[in-house]
Formats: sequence, structure tokens, C-alpha cells
Amino acid sequence: MRKNRARRLAVVAFAAALVVPLSGCFTAFIPPNDGSSSSPTSKPQPTTTGTTADEFYAQDIEWSTDACPSNFECATVRAPMNWDEPEAGEIELALIRSKAQGDAIGSLLLNPGGPGGSGFDFVKDSLDYAVDADLRENFDIVGFDPRGVGRSTAVKCYEPEQMDEYLYGIPENTDTGSEAWIDEMTESATDFGQACLDNTGPMLEFITTVQAAKDLDLLRAVLGDDELYYLGYSYGTFLGATYAELFPDNVGRLVLDGAIDPSTSNFEVSKAQAKGFEGALSAFLEDCIDNNSDCAFSGSVDTARDTIVDLIDSVGESPLKGPDGRMLGSSTLITAIILPLYSPGNWEYLNLMLSDVMKGDAANAFFFADQYNGRKDDGTYADNSTEAFMAYNCRDYTYNADPEKMRDEAEEIESVAPVFGPYMGYGDIGCANWPFTDGAERTEIHASGADPILVVGTTGDPATPYEWAENLAEQLDSGQLVTYEGEGHTAYNKGSQCVNDVVDDYLINGTVPDEDPMCT
Repeated sequence: MRKNRARRLAVVAFAAALVVPLSGCFTAFIPPNDGSSSSPTSKPQPTTTGTTADEFYAQDIEWSTDACPSNFECATVRAPMNWDEPEAGEIELALIRSKAQGDAIGSLLLNPGGPGGSGFDFVKDSLDYAVDADLRENFDIVGFDPRGVGRSTAVKCYEPEQMDEYLYGIPENTDTGSEAWIDEMTESATDFGQACLDNTGPMLEFITTVQAAKDLDLLRAVLGDDELYYLGYSYGTFLGATYAELFPDNVGRLVLDGAIDPSTSNFEVSKAQAKGFEGALSAFLEDCIDNNSDCAFSGSVDTARDTIVDLIDSVGESPLKGPDGRMLGSSTLITAIILPLYSPGNWEYLNLMLSDVMKGDAANAFFFADQYNGRKDDGTYADNSTEAFMAYNCRDYTYNADPEKMRDEAEEIESVAPVFGPYMGYGDIGCANWPFTDGAERTEIHASGADPILVVGTTGDPATPYEWAENLAEQLDSGQLVTYEGEGHTAYNKGSQCVNDVVDDYLINGTVPDEDPMCT
């Protein structure tokens, strides 16, 4: 069993959609955020109210251009802190809208994934990347921050210095899976969860996808739409599918791109994603060796993979000092490698970063890891995506803290993914010690009675494996699979005209393909 492994435990790694790419270089999923438009430092907090659910639905939405980016309108919607007891308190949900350039069919709500991704920033920063011109012509494009995220009433856990230690710190105990290591990780996880509860308050218990899906129906109603039109990426597919299960009669047209299988356990997620990134790494290495004269690797893919394993182990044994004094350990290097694997367009930067690390230069590795974690140059964080990510995942899955079971599962993950597997085991520790441990059991979603739903899957997707899209399309009573035969995470508006045509025709005209179009 390899030593010197992850400081930060990989819980359910849908950071797939939380990647914050390099401006002008990366084309991974969430658009760049340089911090210039980050959320306000003063977050709205839950407030006590005697309001009923019907009264929340009856509220009028007030759009304003004040303190809103040019060419957009912004608004805030009130929602119950707990939909099961709507009178117990309320939270705020932040929205941004780009009005249709033609006659609007209605509102198209977007979720970029995560959990923890800001739909507000997604629309504000990268509208053209989020949707193509045909959708902008026909819909009011609405981005929103789900409960717990960004400009909405948000989860808050650590100050930047504490977050640095949580994300980048080097463990004192280096023998992963040992009793001492598990004790250290358990203490870290417990402290983090307690800080989240202390700084967030009672809302933390209600950061779940079921509660967020009920918020989504509220947004549909106050926007004036009889049915929901929705485009969700990665984790956003789980939010959309959950909505369809809860409100099948309110489903208009839903596109779920980069699908998650809702019946998959957290262990199965970790195993599948480790295997997916392993496959993406092999594709990168093959392309690098065959087509890049400046490739840092030579020989076979297997030999190159072994070189990367040795490199990861070496920084685990002897961390490299970065420009600001932080030490590059193995888990931070893993994060830096994962970031560019989301899209083949980023592979040349992965090659340059690995070449630098092999020369003892950690600068670009920290740069990539910081982009992934939303850490800015001044040491602050652009958003609360890491904190919201943990809050949702700890409530949306069940977890087990038995060391022997975790060791067995870690070995199984490592057997299918020798590079990434060692860093994606023992994820249960993080959420088994969360303040609220009664997570949700994962089950199939059928959405009986819902209108047809498009499920888009990419055959080479490292973060949400294609089989999950197949499974979700099969589970949904009205699911229709749309396959993109290619590499990268998610498919719509990423270069396939076939995918764009199918999605646009469905959302605009209601056209459902008779069979899987098998796009390229």
C-alpha cells in the first residue's frame, strides 16, 4: 500500500463541474473566475418566518439592473430553509437573467454542476459558453445559485488560512490506512464539519438535493412558467432528475448532460471516477507520445504511467516548495493533474506542468490546483464551492466509517486505477464525521409521468462515465439517450454540431429523437 497519500480525502468527486479553468487556456467546465466578481463578503443568513409554502410561491419576483452586470437583470427569491417546515425560517436564492434576443418561449434555467457550482457566475461570465445562439434567441437564460452556494444563503466553514491547511496541508502520518492516519483524518474531518455548523447555522442540515429541487420548482413558479425548461450539467443532472421525480407533472423539457446515475453509491462513484480519470490519463499519454514532439514522456503508455506514479510518490516523500512557500505534496499534485484531464484541449498544459514538476518546479502545479480549488493569488477564495460541495455530498449519500471496510474498498479502487485510485479511497471519513450523518440512500429515479427527458453522455467522459448516462436514460420512464462519441466532460456546446442540433431542437421545438443519434 503506497504511502504519503492524500491530505484531502476524495469524498464523492463531482468536482468534475467545480473546475475553474485558466482564462484563455482551459476549456474545462466552469468558466474562469478571477475573483473580481466574487460573492459579497456579507452573506444572507437564514431568518425566522411564519410564512407558508403557498406564500413563498405567491411572491413576486423583482428584477433589477442595479448592482448587476451590464446586459443582465438580477433578483433574489425567498425560499423556506426547510420545505418540510416552511414556517421555521427562510433563505435567499440569487438569480441572474439574460433576456431572450427574440420572442421568449419562457425561462431556461441552468445548473453548471458541482455540487457547489454557481449558476449565477456561469451565466454572468460565460453566457456564450453555457448556451448557443439559438437558445439565447428563444429563451430567457436564467442562472441561479442553489441554496448554500455563492450569492444565495451560503455555507461557510473556514477562513482562507484554515482552508489552505485543509486543502494543501501535508499530513503528519504518512502511512495511508494506518490507525494513526485514520485518526488524523478523522480529527481533520470532524473539525471541518463542526466549523461548517458553527459558521453556517441550522441551514446546514437542509443542504440537500431534494431541498434544492423544491427550490427549483419555486423558481419555475415565480418566473411565471407552467413547466420547467432546464439544462443541467454533471451534478446538475442529479438535481434535474430529482426534480423530475418530485414534480413529474411540472416537467417541460429537461436536458441532463454528463449524467450521474442516481442509484450509484459513494464507493461506486469513487471507483468509477478513478477508473475514468485513469482512462483519460492514458488517452493523454498516448496522444502526447505520438503527436507532441515536446512530450515529457517517451516509450509506451505503461512506461509513462509508471513515471507519473513515481513522480507522485516522490513529492509525497519530499514535497516541493512553491513560490509562496506552500509545499506541493502528492494530493495537491493529483489535483493539478485532474484539472486538465476534463478536456483534451487542456492536455498540452498538463504536459508542460508535469515536465516542470519533474524538473523540481512546483509553480504551475500550484497554479492548476489553485484554479481547481478557486484559490486566488492573494490567498483568498473566489467562492465557497468546496464547502458547498462537502455539504451536499455529505447529505446526499450514506457513509461508512469502519476502517476494515474502507481498507478493502480502497484496495479495490486502487486495483482498477493505479494512479488515481490510491487518492480516492477512504472518502467516507469526511462525511461519516459530518454534523448530520443521516444521509440519503441512493435509489433509481424513474420520474413516472414526466414528459420526455434528454440524457446526454460522452463516451470518454472521465468525471461522469458514459455508463451512468446509459443507466439514467434507462431508469427514467421517459428518458432518451443522446451519445457523443468523444473525450471530455459534458458535450453540449463543446464542438459537436450534432449534439447542439439535437438539444436545441428538443428545447425549442420539443422534438425528441426517435433513437440515439450517436453524435461525433
